[in-house]
Formats: sequence, C-alpha cells, structure tokens
Amino acid sequence: MHMNDRLVRENRLTVKKDGFRCYDILYSTRPGDLAEELRSLGLSSARAVLVTDSNVAPLYAETFREVLRDASDSHELPPVYVLPAGEEHKNLDEIAALYRFLIENHCDRSSFLVALGGGVVGDMTGFAAATYLRGIDFIQIPTTLLAQADSSIGGKTGVDCSGYKNMVGAFKMPRLVFADVALLKTLDGRQFSSGFAEVMKHGLIKDQAYYLWLVDHLYEILERDEETLSQMLYRSNEIKRDVVERDPYEKGERMLLNFGHTIGHAIEKYLDFQMTHGECVALGCVAAAYLSWQRGLIPMEEYYEIRDMFVPFGLPITVTDIDPEEIVELTKSDKKMRGGQIRFVLLNGIGDAFTDCTVRPEEILAAVKEIMWVEEENA
Repeated sequence: MHMNDRLVRENRLTVKKDGFRCYDILYSTRPGDLAEELRSLGLSSARAVLVTDSNVAPLYAETFREVLRDASDSHELPPVYVLPAGEEHKNLDEIAALYRFLIENHCDRSSFLVALGGGVVGDMTGFAAATYLRGIDFIQIPTTLLAQADSSIGGKTGVDCSGYKNMVGAFKMPRLVFADVALLKTLDGRQFSSGFAEVMKHGLIKDQAYYLWLVDHLYEILERDEETLSQMLYRSNEIKRDVVERDPYEKGERMLLNFGHTIGHAIEKYLDFQMTHGECVALGCVAAAYLSWQRGLIPMEEYYEIRDMFVPFGLPITVTDIDPEEIVELTKSDKKMRGGQIRFVLLNGIGDAFTDCTVRPEEILAAVKEIMWVEEENA
C-alpha cells in the first residue's frame, strides 16, 4: 500500500476469540443505529444502566439515554451513573460506589452496563460488569480518540491501586463497541492528541505503510475530517484486533501493544497523572525508540524521524521536573514484570516490534535522560 492510497474501511469489524465471533465494532455517526443493533443482540428485554463521567454526561448522556429507551421493550429511560472524571478517580472506592448504585437500582444478571466515555469510563465499567454478580454484559460507546482507537478493544478492564496503573483488573469482552467519530468533534485538542499517541503506536509496532499514511494525512487528521478519521480508526482497530485475537490473555504477542508504556506509565505515576496517558505514552515511545537505536536495531535517522513525528500531532518529546532514577525504580513496579525482569518492547524498524527481557536499568536510565528537557536545548 502506497502512503497516498485510501485505507480500506467497512462499517463493521468483527473481533473473534478462540476462532469464534465474540463481538463487533460498529462504525456509525447515527446514534439510532445503536438501538437497532441492541435489538438484534437480544438486549431489548434487558435493563440498561448508562455509566458515564462528569465531563461527558452534559454532552451526550441524554442522547444515548433516549437511544437506550428506543431499544428497550419497556420504553423507559435507563438510570445514569456519573463517575467523577479523571484518572485519579479510577480506583476501587469508585467501583464500590457503582456497585451500590447497581444494587439500589435492582440490577440483576440480565442487566447490562453501557460505558459512555473515554478509557477510564470504559475500564471501570468493564471491570464492574466483569465482577458484579460474577459477570453481566456491557457495551462500549467510546467518546475519545484514545478509547475508540485502543482501550475499548480487547477486553482488558481494570482500576489503579495505590496510584499504580491497572494493577487490579479482569478480562471482559464487551457485547458491542459503537464507534462514532462524530463524538470526537467536542474533544479538546489535548485529549485528541493524547489518543493519537496510541494510533501512532499501532503503526510503529505493526504497519510501516500505515505509519506513512498517518504522516501523509497529518492535516486531515488535525482538521478531524470524518472520512479520514474513520479510515484511520478502522486500520488502528484492525491492528489491535489481529494482535488480541492471536493472544487474548497477553501471554506473548499482545505485549507488543505496550510499546512506550513501561516508561510512560512510570512518568504518569511520578507526575501524579498531571500529564495525559497519551502524552506519557508518546514520551515512552521516544524512549523505546532511543533504546532501539542505542542497541543498533534502528539507524539514528530513523530514531529522530520517529521522535520528531510526535511533535506536529501535539505530543511531547521531552519532559521536565522528573527524577530519572525514580522513573527507573517505578518501572520495576510495572505489572509487565516477569521473573524480576522488565519486558520491554523495542523496534527492529518501523512496523517491526518485539519484546525483550534483557534491558538493563542503566539503559532505561539513559533513555529517560534522553527525553528530559535541559536548559541547553532552550538556549
């Protein structure tokens, strides 16, 4: 595929598990299509609970309550539970409050949850669905680019514990993901850029042609052209779908999706989530590309190309006010540790990632120092 070619896009992408259809990602800018899909899934007789957050609720909660009412045999508006927005609220205390709401609203095993929001809402709603009454159905309506491109796909759910990312969780596949790129129009610029870090990651680990297409369509992406975003989202979802299908429980290949996340999560924790997840992932990707160069896996020119391509998409390539030694220590608490070794994702080239368990702490330290902003750079 030449980088100027259009990407293939359809209106539905099927995700399989163990070779059998598990759920679909439905691409539509018409909320009414969701009601029809829920009826076709046999959910019209089930009681829905809409779970959203304090940022998304004023924008879209009523629209999707009406959609859920239209899909329901009872024609009743579903109850809405509003989580406080922000990663700092992604914890077990908030999950317990959601459990209480479900109990008080007499939700049983036939009920289902609807996650309307970004990655935090999706993770928390999915975790609640996996554990309430030992498991009920849920669907995803992701409203951020990060969630549409990455976190709503694959069935990983969870919450943070003592500030450490996703240390408590469960695998829980949704019944449906409803992907509407029109919802991205109200997303602020910083959050849009944050999601693009995961999109860029998909190209870096699996598809050089897609990476080049992203570069070539910079302006259309930044303008949020719906057709361009739809093509981009479909290809990103294909990449993640293919990896997840081959490794649904993260025993091997799925680890590649953590490119940029080891150092990224450590920075996120160190800065107490003052930077967005995507901003930290971008920094982690730069650090991982630097490690790949230092190990002789990619040429210097390719490292600088990867690093600099984050900039026009509004993502950082340097960070201030961090202690590099502390960042290295935080990587040792990452959930991707195995046998005392950090499983680090490196590049043999753009589109060719692999997992390595031999990265030494001093190499990580050098990579963290590489992404630190120093006064000489500002001179």
